[in-house]
Amino acid sequence: MRKFELEVFLSEWEFKASYHMTASDVQSMSVKDLLALGCAEDQSAFEQLSLGYTETWGAPPLRAEIASTYDGMEAENVLCLAGAGEGLYAVSRVLLDPSSHAIVPVPNYQSAETVPLSICEVTGIPIRRSDVKGGWRIDLQDIKAAIRANTRLLSLNFPHNPTGLLMSRSDLDELISICRARGIWILGDEVYRGIELNPEDRMPQMADLYERGISLNVMSKAYGLPGLRIGWIACQDISLLEKVERYKHYLSICNSAPAEALALIALRSRGTILRRNHELLLKNAAALDRLFGDFPGLVEWKRPLGGCVAFPRYTGPGNVEAFCRSLLEESGVLLLPASIYGSELAETPTDHFRIGFGRGPVFDDGVKAMRHHFEAAYSHFAR
Repeated sequence: MRKFELEVFLSEWEFKASYHMTASDVQSMSVKDLLALGCAEDQSAFEQLSLGYTETWGAPPLRAEIASTYDGMEAENVLCLAGAGEGLYAVSRVLLDPSSHAIVPVPNYQSAETVPLSICEVTGIPIRRSDVKGGWRIDLQDIKAAIRANTRLLSLNFPHNPTGLLMSRSDLDELISICRARGIWILGDEVYRGIELNPEDRMPQMADLYERGISLNVMSKAYGLPGLRIGWIACQDISLLEKVERYKHYLSICNSAPAEALALIALRSRGTILRRNHELLLKNAAALDRLFGDFPGLVEWKRPLGGCVAFPRYTGPGNVEAFCRSLLEESGVLLLPASIYGSELAETPTDHFRIGFGRGPVFDDGVKAMRHHFEAAYSHFAR
């Protein structure tokens, strides 16, 4: 299995750069601030919490609260996990074997591609630039053409990392019909659901729509609480969850008791948290509108439809790798160049970069640093 390019890159630079402008999560909060969102009973329960082992499936109240975020799920339809990465790994290990075939859109979060590739044959479906709202699309005809007799899993991610792509309801319904006719499982990575820039664009959750749909989510991204390391999958098929739970015995075994208690408080306060995060994203997206608009011809920028990352195209002199390197070395601004999203499965764009716009003060300072850098190095692009 090849090295995880994104994590290798971030492990080197994330805590060295002055301005982390490619973060894939929303601004986090302190334990104190999160506890303040809970009621007195929640706060007391946290303080009196035992630090013993927890239930492998997750604490029953947490599973029930997670289930309430879906239209048709009950607590028994939810399995808690140690972050979303454990879900991506375990689902592939449970569903796939060397005789299987999987389909994965690219570019993508690398483990969605690399883990299935370590097990079976995988076909990559390109996410293409387009004139549609948001600037990207996925073609159902590409997915249809990729399906084989032994296709077992289609792995999707909406809102998509890094493009922010969302699929229309009509396309989603057609896709489910295609997979239902062939018995193909759909893994829906929905970690950015809830922070669409326009809530009207929000997609339904896969577990609610399809009997072989698996919804993956986590407290890390839309909720801005990656330090909790609490994720989950939801599915109508209990037997599938049981298989993943047994595989979990070889991985995390169970989750952290304090993290589960804090995740429960956050989910009970999700309206407050997601509203705050949505307002922050709108403010930050407007700042990027102004920044890139003031230097026409340097960056081709379209707001993503959902999530807190975008994948704009660099159109200035040289190439995007040199552009990102100069920002980092000269101005301390960390962006993610397109090479990090290279794929073994299909050609991916080489002239883009990932920028995150979910953080608070560091984002504001980073935008100022980028503006100063552009004024010094690319003044001839300024309005």
